Amino acid sequence: MRKLLFIVSEDWYFISHRLHLAEYAIKQGYNVTVLCRVNSHRKEIESAGIRLINWQIERGSLNPIYEIKALWGINKVLRTIQPDLIHVVALKPILYTAFVARFNIDCGHVYALGGLGFIFSSKKLLANMLRPVLVKTMRWMFSRKHIRLILQNSDDQKLLLKMNVVNNERIHLIRGAGVDTCLYSPTPFSQTEGRLVILPARLLWSKGACDFVEVARSIKNEGMNVRFALVGGMDEQSPDCIPKSQIEVWKREGIVEILGNQNDMPNILNMATVICFPTTYGEGLPKALLESASCATPIVAYDVPGCREIVVNDVNGYLIPLKDIDAMTKALRKLLLSPQLCRRMGDAGRKLVLENFSQEKVAIETEKVWNEALV
Repeated sequence: MRKLLFIVSEDWYFISHRLHLAEYAIKQGYNVTVLCRVNSHRKEIESAGIRLINWQIERGSLNPIYEIKALWGINKVLRTIQPDLIHVVALKPILYTAFVARFNIDCGHVYALGGLGFIFSSKKLLANMLRPVLVKTMRWMFSRKHIRLILQNSDDQKLLLKMNVVNNERIHLIRGAGVDTCLYSPTPFSQTEGRLVILPARLLWSKGACDFVEVARSIKNEGMNVRFALVGGMDEQSPDCIPKSQIEVWKREGIVEILGNQNDMPNILNMATVICFPTTYGEGLPKALLESASCATPIVAYDVPGCREIVVNDVNGYLIPLKDIDAMTKALRKLLLSPQLCRRMGDAGRKLVLENFSQEKVAIETEKVWNEALV
């Protein structure tokens, strides 16, 4: 039986984005292990027949002691398990795994990037300084024979090819982590007096919460009967986390509701009239948008990498020029005033997901990458 090792940073991320792949791998005859930081999902992961190993990793840390522990954790697991295939998600785990694997076993490597992040998208001095170093490191990472790279959008693919980071034959474009189209399915459409706009995302600055609040303030000042809500928890492991003090300011102002993490996201998405997603940097392909479209909810988002993979302008939502608050407000107002338009765009989004973004489709495409890396 072939052994497959997933390496991700957090157990909650594995549950939301990769559990279905692990379950698919088990059905295909793999023995599956997951290395991640274990917080509160051990029972759920192990009940799926997956071996779970706790990983001491601090995503936002640059402390040498923590980083050595993280590297040692990978080294120990690789030597113990001797996997035939490793599937690693996100840049930091990929960098660490690629380094450790150079001195360990020779096996197939599949690296999955959900987006290129701050260093590639920002024009700040720190990003400009780090980018050349990271590019050289990634060239070294992807030079081994049995390595394949999964990207979620064509913008990231074009950028990495332009920078000569990796050969095109090593890249596989799989748009998103997939969505459970049975769980995330639309409920019967009904027009209600109360309308709801939500931003389903962690409370990070880069997810666009400030822009969301500004749009909410503008629309509510017009006297429109509509609620705005931030749906997602704090991620204190991220340096981009919005501080509690700012969240308290928004609560006191009363313009937006702070709902935090919700266990029943399909119901929340079906309650929403519109999804507003003003993320200010390119992502791989936001899973929240896949789930929203699968629930037949129209989307208004900035025209950035990742969002434009799932939002087709004027079909299942609107793509807005980056930081154009007025245009985003106008698009939201148009949808809020037209239930028929919401229904038409929502149906188009549902159809788009069924044809292109189901978990089953993503699993089959990923298995092809696994098989190629194993050759």
